[in-house]
This record gives sequence, C-alpha cells and structure tokens, in this order.
Amino acid sequence: MQLHSQRMSTALQPKPRIIGHKVRICIIASKYNEKFTDSLVENCIEELGGLIPLSRIDLIRVPGAFEIPVAAASILERGDFHCVIALGLILRGDTGHADLVAASVTNSLQALAVQKLIPIIHEVLLLDDEKQAYARCIAATKNRGREAARAAAGIIDVFAEIAKTMTKDDKRKAK
Repeated sequence: MQLHSQRMSTALQPKPRIIGHKVRICIIASKYNEKFTDSLVENCIEELGGLIPLSRIDLIRVPGAFEIPVAAASILERGDFHCVIALGLILRGDTGHADLVAASVTNSLQALAVQKLIPIIHEVLLLDDEKQAYARCIAATKNRGREAARAAAGIIDVFAEIAKTMTKDDKRKAK
C-alpha cells in the first residue's frame, strides 16, 4: 500500500473571479535557474493582469531561492501589500542540499505569512530535473506561474470578504 504519492497535479486550478478593486502584489523571484524562473514570472504577471486588472505588481529578484524569505520579510515591513508571490526553482542534485533549502524556504514563508497575516503564495519548486522544470515553468498545461497568480487572486478575494465582516472595533484591534 502506498501512502504518499510523488506525483504532482497535472492541471491548473480553475480561474477565480476577476477582482475589480485596487490591489498591490509583490512577486519575489529567484534569479537562479533563470530560464525557468523568468518564465514563471512572465506567466504569473500575464495571468494576474487578466484576473486583477487594477493590480500594482512589484517585482523583486533575489540571487536564489534561499534569499526569498528574508526579502519577503523585508518588503512586508516596508510596504502595504495584499499578497506576496514567491517564485523559484530548486533542482535536486546528488546531495541533500536541495531538500534542506526547500524545507527552510517553505517553513520560513509559512511562518512569515502567519505572523504578518499577509498571504504568501509559495511556488518555489523542488524538482528532480530540467524535464520537470520545463513542464511546470514553461509549458502551458501545468504552469506554476499561472497557478500562483490564480492562488493569489483567490486568497486576496477571501481576505477582502473577511475584511467586510469585521466590525469597526475589530479593525481598530487589527491595527
């Protein structure tokens, strides 16, 4: 009996509804494995343009995936963002280094999102080879850049609905 499958989903999530209010999003993307991360960024921005036409998108490029969480922490201290999207690619090699980096990035991004109460979309991919990277970063069918944009639009919409249910007293406490 197999309890855990290594298979990733093969299709994009459905598109959320289009958001019509002004939204500020920061994409933090790794420069490492640039051919793939550039494609993630381009696909993400293109999809965001269709889903959130009034969005302001700030793009920050960092050297590698490991630097993404500290850059996210820094921009969340300085700016008023509705969401952060983390894009990167880690390819497994012959050592366990990639797994350590991926775990550290994942744990740091989740802790930061919960601490700051700002959604962080995690599309820092840990993959085995360039064939998988091509399928998830460049190909259209399971493009994780587009998926990140859809997840961002979905959670921004959820947070907007939550904000509508807050009383004035709740809003004062939140600040």
